[in-house]
Amino acid sequence: MLEIAIWIVSIFICVALLLNIWRLLRGPSLPDRVLALDTMFINSIALILVWDLYLRTAMYFEAALLIAMLGFVSTVAVCKYLLRGDLIE
Repeated sequence: MLEIAIWIVSIFICVALLLNIWRLLRGPSLPDRVLALDTMFINSIALILVWDLYLRTAMYFEAALLIAMLGFVSTVAVCKYLLRGDLIE
């Protein structure tokens, strides 16, 4: 029963990733594209964690943590660039 739920959740997350890619490519403005990229980071973390649950290991948790940190830092950097025009003060 758990394997069926994991496959269904994986399919939904993959559909969400495809919709994020569509918004990233067709976004009407730059903040929409930044938000789509940030949501792609979150969805990829979820997909990695679901895959890790399917394999019943703790091997991919570090990768999910690294992607989370990379997503946070890149979102903050892009937002700072959009607000101030430079990254380094």
